[in-house]
Amino acid sequence: MKISVVGTGYVGLVSGTCFSETGVDVVCVDVNEEKINLLNSGEIPIYEPGLKDIFTRNVEKNRLSFTTSLKDSLIDTEVIFIAVGTPPDEDGSADLKYVLGVAREIGRNMNKYLVVVTKSTVPVGTSKKVKAAIAEELKTRNVSIPFDVASNPEFLKEGSAVDDFLKPDRIVVGVETAKAEKTLRRLYKPFLMNGHPILFMNILSSEMTKYAANSMLATKISFMNDIANLCELVGADVDMVRKGIGSDARIGNKFIYPGTGYGGSCFPKDVQALVRTADEYGHSLDILKAVESVNYRQKEILIKKIKKHFGENLKGLRFAMWGLAFKPKTDDMREAPSLVIIENLLKEGASVVAYDPVAQEEAHRILGDNISYAKDEYDACLDADALIIVTEWSEFRSPNFRVIEKLMKSNTIFDGRNIYDPEEMRELKFNYYSIGRAAVLI
Repeated sequence: MKISVVGTGYVGLVSGTCFSETGVDVVCVDVNEEKINLLNSGEIPIYEPGLKDIFTRNVEKNRLSFTTSLKDSLIDTEVIFIAVGTPPDEDGSADLKYVLGVAREIGRNMNKYLVVVTKSTVPVGTSKKVKAAIAEELKTRNVSIPFDVASNPEFLKEGSAVDDFLKPDRIVVGVETAKAEKTLRRLYKPFLMNGHPILFMNILSSEMTKYAANSMLATKISFMNDIANLCELVGADVDMVRKGIGSDARIGNKFIYPGTGYGGSCFPKDVQALVRTADEYGHSLDILKAVESVNYRQKEILIKKIKKHFGENLKGLRFAMWGLAFKPKTDDMREAPSLVIIENLLKEGASVVAYDPVAQEEAHRILGDNISYAKDEYDACLDADALIIVTEWSEFRSPNFRVIEKLMKSNTIFDGRNIYDPEEMRELKFNYYSIGRAAVLI
């Protein structure tokens, strides 16, 4: 079987590479010639654990190739996935110009039956627009070529995307016809054989499932952050509360860790897009609007703690920052809490020296020389007035505190991910501020 994947961003590249691992011939398409040249030279433009090995293996077996020509990719292709970006518009709605642009190009170039699948995260009803765009181009060409549209949302977590794709909890597929279902069932046969369920449904339900899933997870995060802030006020310990509620099977222990708010490419824009869709239909999703509000406020929670410790005037203070990416095992800084914290510190006249194992190049692209970049976590601490922990990379969990003590001007840590034990910090004689737990002051 041969498929095409249009878009070599995070979703497209991971999906195309992992499909090739199942024995499918995959052609990945992108208009960015520089990116295609990079991929054809054997390099990948994103950081994702495990992806490079699968990429290299399948390129060598000629199952995975890359081109800038969508027309060429359609030769012998049975299924084409649209996996281009859907950035948020100013009003929070998803911008579909790239998705519909690809649909029109498919219509201009297809010459036999195709199943056209939206892999991008798109608002409910997008597949109807994709179908109309293809049909319009076929009409312009004055040809009649049968095709089907389908929806196959991705559920990939950055940092574990390869496992998420190859060992999914479920595969959601929205179809309109038995022929489309048969084709996609054949494509996903290796997953069925390995016991991974495929949930076929109508397209509108499939599109809604993606937004509803991400919005539910975002809600859990914001709820826990709000509870954490209340815990501090009343004297409770959010870690104990988290364990108490997480042991309830109806709630579960995932996505209930307090922190500095969610970021990344999915949760922020998907929550906004779903809110916007509801508004268009005259329905106000008040819970999700509160989720957004709480999340934005949470990104500034460490700034409040910093000002509580040092006073309102932060001018001249130097802060070490561990972690820039929105989560570990990725270099993605989209909507990262670190950006909000850095913006506030710089506005107050403070300076920041940051270290992240993989995101420093991306940070420099975004922030330039507005902050300094350290060679490692200890280098960042040199002459710092305090340490701020934003991303819970594993290498930050057991540092040499005696070295940190010698390097820094004061023993003060603001931990946005609760990776240390407050009692241990007390024994080590560090001022220690975390989320949802009482501060340790020496």
